[in-house]
Formats: sequence, structure tokens, C-alpha cells
Amino acid sequence: MSGREALGVDIGGTKIAALRISPAGEIRASTVVPSPATDQEAALPAIEAAAAAVLDDDVVAIGVGMAGLVDVRSGVLLSTPNLVWRDLPLAAALGERFGLPVTVDNDATAAAWAESRLGASRGHDDSLFVGVGTGIGGGIVAGGRLLRGAHGLAGEIGHMIVEPGGPLCGCGNRGCWEQVASGLAISRAGERAVTEEPGSAIARLAGGDPSRATGELVTEAAREGDDVAVAILGEVARRLGEGVAGLVNVLDPDIVVIGGGVGEAGDLLFGPLREAFRATVEGVDVRPEVPITPAQLGNDAGAIGAALLALQAAPG
Repeated sequence: MSGREALGVDIGGTKIAALRISPAGEIRASTVVPSPATDQEAALPAIEAAAAAVLDDDVVAIGVGMAGLVDVRSGVLLSTPNLVWRDLPLAAALGERFGLPVTVDNDATAAAWAESRLGASRGHDDSLFVGVGTGIGGGIVAGGRLLRGAHGLAGEIGHMIVEPGGPLCGCGNRGCWEQVASGLAISRAGERAVTEEPGSAIARLAGGDPSRATGELVTEAAREGDDVAVAILGEVARRLGEGVAGLVNVLDPDIVVIGGGVGEAGDLLFGPLREAFRATVEGVDVRPEVPITPAQLGNDAGAIGAALLALQAAPG
């Protein structure tokens, strides 16, 4: 044992993942518990239970990665678009419960840090992380440091409005990027396909039930060569590529890392994504190439990044 380990907790809409890591990022222990997304009173007990399951005497700090707007100075979750939790004092509550220093970050920001230290963007001082799951989150590393912004709220890339009047988003706006370029967009299109394309592999795999047309099911159908499913992934990839191009225009990173469950579609996603990126980024003929690559740390990235940030901030 190193004697100086950290705990990372990644909190999402369906699960809370906690792991304990060494300073080198080696996972020593891990657990996953359901997330009480619709019950704020149950939130802290669930988070504390997940943390306690992997805690030991070598842990010197706790880091939390949380989807939504986080006040990194106070460690308070201000709001989150896909859960009912608001004004949740994560740092204070966990610090009191475990007697350890606690840092709290946006989950995609934490994942961006993990990928930059140990994953796909390691060795790059300027990188953009795009986490594409149910929604879209982002993390920005500039000059080897996390870009947090004036109020610690930088990286909310999923809530750029790209389709005015489009689908209602959990943040309250309509037509946010994550509504047209995420797993939610894939499943929404898959549900329509079950009804409108009854001869498709999507409809067959879903047993005719639109509610079963998840992003994973659409991806499975696309791997079978189903034209409807391939077209759905291609459209979402196009919207992703266009959004990434706009962010590259603004940030000029060395590399773009795509994480989250949608990235598991592989070339079915990355092929049209890269094509759309090249077609829409400014100065493609003169701009140095910006690789767009899959994340390497998978679903552990948020928790690993949160733990690394906590270890970095811990005294001693």
C-alpha cells in the first residue's frame, strides 16, 4: 500500500460509483450502488454508503464528480438537469461524516482530468473531453491545467442551444446540443423507428415495444447492418461532429477525447463524426490536425479523476 490513497465518487442519474485509488491511479477497491435520482433526502445517505464501502485507513482525501453545476469553492451541488437534487452540500456532509478533506467537481471535468493524466489525452497540455451518455458533459484542460472559469462552472458544453425550439431539455431550455447529439437522441429516434419502421432490426430487437429501443439496442441493430439504425447513429454523429468543430474553433485543443456510453458504437459513430468535423471546422486546410479519439478509462474516468483531484489538493 502507498499509505496515501484517495477515494473517488462518481454520481450520476442511475448509479453512484465509488473507488479507491493509489497516486498512480491503480484501483484498489470499487463499488456501485443505485442512485436515488428522484429523492434528495436519500442522496447523501446513498453517497456515504458507497464511500464507506471502499474506504480504509490509507485514504487521505475524498473527491466527488457530480453531473451538473457545482460550486467548487464550497463543494455544493447547485443544480443538475437530470436529477431533482438542488443545493446539496456534498463537501460539508462527507467531510463531517468521514473526517477527511473533500473536493467536489463536475463529473465530466473530473473525467477530463483523468484522461489527461492517465488516459487518451496524456501528454497533451490542451485537450477537450466530451462525455456523451444520456446527455453531454465537457471538461477542458488548457496549458496543463483544468479550465474552470470565473465561477468554476466552465465546461457545460451540452447546453449550448443548437436547435432553437427543439426538444425540451432537463435544464429548462429547448434544443440544447445534448438533446440532438447524445444517447437520449439515439433512443428517441429508436423509439420512433419501432413505430415508423416496423421491418427494421430495431423494431425486431425491441419486440415492437418503443420503450425498449435504447441507445444500446440501436447500436446492436447498426452492428447487424440495419440501415435505419446506421442512419440514426450517423445523424447523431453528424450533430456531434458539428458541435465539436465549434468547440475546436473556440478552444484550439491538441486533441478531442470522446467518452461516455455512446462512444462504444465505435466506427459507426466516429467515422461520420470525424467527417462532419472536417466539413465544418474553420480552416480545415490550414489548421493542424486535431485527433478525435475514444476515451481510454471507460466508466471509471469520473471517479478516477475526482480521486486524483482530491489527492492533489490534500495537505501533505
